[in-house]
Amino acid sequence: MSMIRDLRAAVRPSLRKSSTPYSGYDATRDPSASSAVVDCAVYRDGRRLESTTCLTPHEAMLRVREGGGFAWIGLHEPTEAEFAGIAAEFGLHPLAVEDAVHAHQRPKLERYDDTLFTVFKTIHYVEHAELTATSEVVETGEVMCFTGRDFVITVRHGGKGSLRALRYGLQKDAELLAKGPSAVLHAIADHVVDGYIAVAEAVQDDIDEVEIEVFSAPAKGSTRGGDAGRIYQLKREVLEFKRAVSPLLRPMQLLSERPMRLVDPDIQKYFRDVADHLARVQEEVIGFDELLNSILQANLAQATVAQNEDMRKITSWAAIIAVPTAVCGIYGMNFEHMPELRWKYGYPLVLTGIAVVCFAIHRTLKRNGWL
Repeated sequence: MSMIRDLRAAVRPSLRKSSTPYSGYDATRDPSASSAVVDCAVYRDGRRLESTTCLTPHEAMLRVREGGGFAWIGLHEPTEAEFAGIAAEFGLHPLAVEDAVHAHQRPKLERYDDTLFTVFKTIHYVEHAELTATSEVVETGEVMCFTGRDFVITVRHGGKGSLRALRYGLQKDAELLAKGPSAVLHAIADHVVDGYIAVAEAVQDDIDEVEIEVFSAPAKGSTRGGDAGRIYQLKREVLEFKRAVSPLLRPMQLLSERPMRLVDPDIQKYFRDVADHLARVQEEVIGFDELLNSILQANLAQATVAQNEDMRKITSWAAIIAVPTAVCGIYGMNFEHMPELRWKYGYPLVLTGIAVVCFAIHRTLKRNGWL
């Protein structure tokens, strides 16, 4: 397991793709158009046969049937026409073919006769300078894998999650690649789950940032109106992450526990390690969801408390203003006979009385924390 990771880490993800286009199976197709097939090769005794680099899938399978080994065909977002010939060549089930072409599938493991069909959801962390209410935190893609006795077909959807570096890394480990198609399936599963671990660490940083801001004392004059939107957006992204991780756990457990003819017994042991890592990520994602629920509730409670404090201040000032309003209202009535109406010191006495009462009310409310 560690050997695979070391090899993958040593391979630079910026390796350029082969510029050799593949003509495909559709005879009416424009030859100048790019093909969905990004790589097609035959592997024998753990080594790639360089003479098979530019073969079509049909020619690759002829080489396999003649001299043994297996073919690995990689495709990126194929159309129905581009995938029809490959499906006929390898006898793929129509239901699996439909899932592979149209994508947007749930992670799963299905068996069709002598072919295993596995769906992986890939997760890519989207870097952002600042988390906002509209920030995209995770970007999803899909990798479908058809695994047979002598072939592997990988179908990738999405702009991220290229398997080219993974392929080069495996080609440097002939002993592992000699185990056949199941070694490729394990390497893909391990690669996807390692991506989950990296994304989980990055998402944890975003959650920590939001948590600190919510529970820290706000600056004077600042508002927290945007926090709820950011928390909710982060929660939506975590939910997308959860949809990729949780359904994959059962397939990985089946691959590690249930004997299968298409999975080498030596490789099956490694699926157990992948399942353990996936279970850990699942626990983290569930914890993220619960933590964000608590943070959102705390933020809403803080908003409610802030509103109550504002209402108390408004009520306090209304009570203070009510005193001069009442006095002025009384003495503003046009009655001729009113006490102290023509007294020399009546006006300053009333103003002094209003000021004293208002000061007493203000002091009392401030002492009680209303102002």
